[in-house]
Amino acid sequence: MNGDGGPEETGGAVGTPRVVPIDQWDPTVQMAYWGFHHQRRQDYMRYAYLQLGSDADAEEAVDLTFDQVMDRWPRMLRMENLEGYAWTILKRRIIDMHRKRRRRPELMEIAAFEAALADPAEDPYDTLTDAIALYVAVGSLSERQRDAILLYYGIGFTAAEAAVLMGNEEATVRSQLRTGRRRLATLLKLRCPEHSDGKNP
Repeated sequence: MNGDGGPEETGGAVGTPRVVPIDQWDPTVQMAYWGFHHQRRQDYMRYAYLQLGSDADAEEAVDLTFDQVMDRWPRMLRMENLEGYAWTILKRRIIDMHRKRRRRPELMEIAAFEAALADPAEDPYDTLTDAIALYVAVGSLSERQRDAILLYYGIGFTAAEAAVLMGNEEATVRSQLRTGRRRLATLLKLRCPEHSDGKNP
């Protein structure tokens, strides 16, 4: 038995990790995994969709993420930043999906056309042009700035919620939002607007 209340995670060939089936885990470890799965799956799906523009692709990326998390869960429980580690796995699976579908539409193309169709009262061409410019600019941000912007503005998370999801400090996310907004303002040649309450995130 190991420190997780389950069998040792090594076996087979020398030095090769052996994945322990979830039904052999200690019940408290199982409950912790399913609790994490329930808490994070929808958030991961929303983020993956923003990146991939496809429900099917987002679901595949998230399912693969949780498969890998399950394989490593007993060890992850001993990590100082479990959320950050799981977030890194999700990001890698999304990158894999982008590589898998090289000839398919990119995020900014899909999102822009969706934006153009969202409000029939708006001029579709103007809306499409603005949306494409925005998504090109967002794609030019650093990875951490882009994540913060997408979670905060694309999904509607608070800075605190985004920080928990990414395994970061809230102050770090707020800093990423500020620098990301300034960078977007420069790229779009627009003045970075304040929130309606006059405060930055």
